[in-house]
Amino acid sequence: MNAVMLGVLVMLILSVARVHVVLSLVVGAFAGGLWAGLPLADSVGANGETIQGVMTHFQNGLSGGAKIALSYAMLGAFAMAITHSGLPQQIAGAVIRKINGNQNRDTIPSGINMLKWGLLGGLLVMGVMSQNVVPIHIAFIPMIIPPLLLVFNRLQIDRRLIACVITFGLVTTYMFLPYGFGAIFLRDILLTNVDKAGMSTQGINVMQAMAIPALGMVCGLILAFIHYRKPRVYQDKPAGHSSNQDAADEPKISSYRSLVAAAAIAACFVIQLKYDNLLLGAMIGFAVFMMLGVVRRNEADTVFNNGIKMMAMIGFIMIAAQGFAEVMKATDEIKPLVEASAAMFAGSKAAAAFAMLLVGLLVTMGIGSSFSTLPIIAAIYVPLCISLGFSPMATIAIIGTAGALGDAGSPASDSTLGPTMGLNSDGQHDHMRDSVIPTFIHYNIPLFIAGWIAALVL
Repeated sequence: MNAVMLGVLVMLILSVARVHVVLSLVVGAFAGGLWAGLPLADSVGANGETIQGVMTHFQNGLSGGAKIALSYAMLGAFAMAITHSGLPQQIAGAVIRKINGNQNRDTIPSGINMLKWGLLGGLLVMGVMSQNVVPIHIAFIPMIIPPLLLVFNRLQIDRRLIACVITFGLVTTYMFLPYGFGAIFLRDILLTNVDKAGMSTQGINVMQAMAIPALGMVCGLILAFIHYRKPRVYQDKPAGHSSNQDAADEPKISSYRSLVAAAAIAACFVIQLKYDNLLLGAMIGFAVFMMLGVVRRNEADTVFNNGIKMMAMIGFIMIAAQGFAEVMKATDEIKPLVEASAAMFAGSKAAAAFAMLLVGLLVTMGIGSSFSTLPIIAAIYVPLCISLGFSPMATIAIIGTAGALGDAGSPASDSTLGPTMGLNSDGQHDHMRDSVIPTFIHYNIPLFIAGWIAALVL
C-alpha cells in the first residue's frame, strides 16, 4: 500500500475511534513514514550521508505550524476581547427575550421561523465575511456561537446543520472569491504554482474556473438543510450563560463599547488588508480594546489567557498537522500515487481527473489544510494535465478542487475544528460525528462531482 494512503487511513480510523486528533496525526505520520522505509531516527547511509528519520521530519514540520498556531492564539485573544465587550452576549439575550415573550415556555413559540432562518443566514454571512471583509477566519465562532447555544436549543436547531452552514462559509468563500484568504488561495498559491509548473495562467478568470466546483458546495448546503431540517432536542447546559434567564437579563447594548468593538474590528481589517498579516491585525485590534478602556489593564491578562486557552486545541492540532504533512512529503510517495492512479486509466481524461481529485481528497484529509496541499499537488498535476490535453481552465479547476477537497470533513481542518469549538461549549457536540462526518458527506461528495464535471467541460 502507498505510504501516504496508509498514513491518512490510520489517522482517520483512529480519529473515528475517538482517539484524540493530535495523537491520531502523530501515529498516522509515523505509520506512513516507517512504511515508506524512512528510519525512525536519523541514521548514516553507506556513502556517509545522514538520512533523516521520521522523528526529524515530523519535528521540522512542527516548526512550520508554530506561526499558524501563534496567529490563531492571537486571534483567540482578539475574539475574547470582542466577547468581553459584551456585544455577542447582549445580542443573544435580546434574541432569547424575543423567544420567551417575557415568559418561559417548554415549546417553541409560534411565528419564529423567520428568526431561525435569520440566525442561520446570519451565521452564513459571518462565515463568508470572516474570509475577506473582516478576515478573522474562525475566530468569530467562539465569540458568537457559545452565547447563542441556548437560543439554538430553544429553536431545536440541529447543530450538525449549523456546523455545515459555518463550514460552507469558511470553505466556499476562499475557493471562489479572490479576496482576503481567497486572494491567497486562488492567486498567490493556485495560479502562482500552476505558472511555476509550466502552464501559463495569463488572462485566466479564476472565478470562472472555480464556479462549477463552488456550485457543488451550494448543492451540498441545500442537501444539509434538507437532511437536518427536523428538530433536535438538546439540554440547556452552562456554556456562555448558566440559564435562559441569565442571558435574557444581560444589560442593554452599550453604545460606547459597541463603537470600540467596531473600531477594533476595522483596525484589524485595515492592518490585514495593508500588510497581509493576521497576527499583526489581531494584535492591533486587541490594543484598541485596551487603549479605549474596554479591556482594562487589570483584566488584560485574564482576557488574553482565556483567548489563548480557547484556541489552544486548534493550535496544537494545526502544529501536529504540519508535522504529518512534512512526513508525507518526505516519503516521496505522493507523485507515485498520482502516476499509478493515472496509469490505471490508460489516458482517459475522465478517469484521470477522477484519480487526481481522489488523491487530492486523500492528501488534504491527512494534512488538514487545502492551502498546504496546493503546492504539493500542483507540481505533479500540471505536467500530467498537459500530457492529457486538459485546458488551462480545466487544469485550474482540477487542482483548485483537489486542494479544497477534504478541507471540509477532515478531523485536522480548522473548517471543522472551528465549528466544534463553538458548538461543543456545553459538551453536546461530538467533533467526528457532528462536524467531520456531516461536512464530509454534504460537501466532499458534491464538490468531487462538480470538480469532475468542470474538468470535462472547461
